Amino acid sequence: MDRRHLLMATGAALAATTLAARADEHAHHHDHAGSPLVASASHCIATANVCLAHCLDRLAEGDREMASCARSVTSLIAVCEGLMVLSAQHSPQLAHYAKVAAEVCKACEDECGKHAEHPPCKACADACKACAAECAKVAA
Repeated sequence: MDRRHLLMATGAALAATTLAARADEHAHHHDHAGSPLVASASHCIATANVCLAHCLDRLAEGDREMASCARSVTSLIAVCEGLMVLSAQHSPQLAHYAKVAAEVCKACEDECGKHAEHPPCKACADACKACAAECAKVAA
């Protein structure tokens, strides 16, 4: 590596470190009431994506029972993405949306629970249950 590339790499690393430190400082100085809901919705999305990949693999192998699970997690992902945004922004619509999101989470929990012998489905059902509980706190 020549000197110019070394300087550029060092500058990029310094800039990334500075931005990360600022983001961390911002997170510590601003207590967002929606943070538990944001974290729960984020976890729900992560487990739903793993479950969806599992469902698609099973569908490709001819297991048509996984179609309803795939549909359910697809809806869940969309709803939880909205939930994260509204919660993070302290939207005045959050309580109403959280009520609907809790229903979607419960429906997905029920559907994934039918396939609890599959670890991705079990993990998704568990995450949905937790997210529904967080939604209920906000919707109350």
